[in-house]
Amino acid sequence: MHNVVFFLIIFIPVTGFILERYLEYLNATMRSEKLPVKLKGICDEEEYRKTQLYEKDNKKLSFWSSSFNLAVILAMIIASGFAFVDNIARSLGGNNVVISLIFFGIIGFASDLINLPFSWYDTFVIEKKYGFNTMTIMTFITDHIKSWFIAIIVGIPVLGLITWLYYRIGKEFWLYAWGLITIFSVLINLFYSNLIVPLFNKQIPLEAGPLREKIEEFAGKTGFRLKNIYVINGSKRSTKANAYFSGFGPKKRIVLFDTLMKEFSDEEIVAILAHEVGHYRKKHVLRGLVLSFILTGLMLFLFSVIVDSPMLSSAMGAKTPSFHLGLIVFGILYSPLSLMIGLATNYMSRKNEFEADRFVRENYNKGALAESLKKLSVKNLSNMMPHPAYVFFHYSHPPLLARLAKLE
Repeated sequence: MHNVVFFLIIFIPVTGFILERYLEYLNATMRSEKLPVKLKGICDEEEYRKTQLYEKDNKKLSFWSSSFNLAVILAMIIASGFAFVDNIARSLGGNNVVISLIFFGIIGFASDLINLPFSWYDTFVIEKKYGFNTMTIMTFITDHIKSWFIAIIVGIPVLGLITWLYYRIGKEFWLYAWGLITIFSVLINLFYSNLIVPLFNKQIPLEAGPLREKIEEFAGKTGFRLKNIYVINGSKRSTKANAYFSGFGPKKRIVLFDTLMKEFSDEEIVAILAHEVGHYRKKHVLRGLVLSFILTGLMLFLFSVIVDSPMLSSAMGAKTPSFHLGLIVFGILYSPLSLMIGLATNYMSRKNEFEADRFVRENYNKGALAESLKKLSVKNLSNMMPHPAYVFFHYSHPPLLARLAKLE
């Protein structure tokens, strides 16, 4: 049975890598030398050529990044690298909880360092080449330091408590861990914009004026109580335009990127926000949160069934079973089920996007939303002609042409 587990933890990542490369190949077959007829009136020849070049550069980086990461994972499995890190953690830690925290700390830090060059290349070569990057090297460095700080402040207590629950309670730990993660997720949703975002960006209330009046007028018309409308300095890192909705209840807020404010008309901005309001009014946010809680419970239950199996740790070359090694193996074994769940949630998400678009069509201005979607796709160099199979596997939002067709 040990050999079966070892085979699976090799087979699953390799199969996933091959599937991803095939999907990217299918996507590449959709590229054209000439502007497709369906995109005429949306972008010109030069803009379309630029979107294709941008996608090609990103996929090339993705290939090298994923290839290198796969090689590292396979080497760690075959050469008992995870068992080696486990031995280091055991030599430094005094109890099982500390050992697990040291183990995940080493793995997490090493993983971040491995991917740092790819992240740097993406930011300072590809994004700069296409006129998106406005980030300085100092901002890039401080962003990573802040991310590590958050991981330490938040990750250590949560992971430590879950590990302690396992060693204290046994297999039933998953129920308590589920409750802990659920509470933590709710708190993050409530306070993300207040506590996390300010570490990276400045948020200022949208000043009084025609735009705020139009937003408040629409919110009042649709029975959406909204006082928190903020502008974020997204231009500090990128020229890409965006807007998002966060929180719920009294903590809900709408955040506009300053890049959106500069290049979009008031009508188009309100249409984008109306789409976000549509998600809230259709209860997509609440349903998504509940679904994530259910899926988290399922994952924790399945993990609790096999976590104490000696086969998991021995497949990594370790002699002593442990929570942290079991979690690494389970993460790999769970990935096929995670893929199936991802396909279902992506389908639901695309359906929700259509519903939110329909909300705009029925309550505001479908023409303004259509124009804003076109602008966003062209400005952000989105792939406007993706392969259906790639959409099925990866897209949480429908492609531009599908959304425009539904709006009509």
